[in-house]
Amino acid sequence: MSGPDATAPVLLSIDRGIAHITLNRPDSANAFDLPAAQAFCSVVDRCADDDAVRVILVTGAGRRFCGGGDVRSFVAAPDHGAYVHELAATLGAGLRRLADLSIPVVAGVHGAVAGAGLGFVLAADLVTAARSTRFTMAFSNIGLTPDSGVSYLLPRVVGLRRALDLTLSQRVLTADEALEWGLVNEVVEDNDVRARAADMARLLAEGPAAAFGQARRLLRSSYEVSRDIHAEDEARTIGSAVTSGEAGELIAKFLGR
Repeated sequence: MSGPDATAPVLLSIDRGIAHITLNRPDSANAFDLPAAQAFCSVVDRCADDDAVRVILVTGAGRRFCGGGDVRSFVAAPDHGAYVHELAATLGAGLRRLADLSIPVVAGVHGAVAGAGLGFVLAADLVTAARSTRFTMAFSNIGLTPDSGVSYLLPRVVGLRRALDLTLSQRVLTADEALEWGLVNEVVEDNDVRARAADMARLLAEGPAAAFGQARRLLRSSYEVSRDIHAEDEARTIGSAVTSGEAGELIAKFLGR
């Protein structure tokens, strides 16, 4: 771990190019109050500023990956509306920052992924789910609406009809259903999820991580720009990539075959 406080709500360790972010409020289902959201933003910034980070791995401590927002903190706040607005804006900004990085993101999820917890799944590029994991929007169960980028990214990942179904019907998806919908990449046995996610992160870290990172940036940014602007970005990015040491070594190896 990079910091001395193992009780922090979000932990960060960096080893061999892998930045491991652990959501660390297990007694609260890793739900987010404002200090936890602020800690997450700080951790993402540290990853962004560290040139040694080639891949980010996100997991959750305890029995559940993430229960979304900490409802008890909503109720305890003197001004409910102002508090929830700040919490949603803060966590949403951190997740947007994570999604926008030119660094591949892997997530290993288990137990429950609810509400804003889906924001982590949607911000990740490769997601491994434990077989017993359940996925739910949860917001409407307490009369609230989606936040943390979920309403923006979910229809782009699973399609509008399925996004509306998950939002309005209050249904709970199994891990196998989440796989069928394209919400996760694979389902493994519960005891294997952390090791499998770590293996995926390691394989990316050992590969052309800079190219992976720029590729994920291009794919994610395609939601928000015109075809012409995106084409210019593609050409500029590959033109820059071909001059990199990483590409030079791999091209030489390819031609040497």
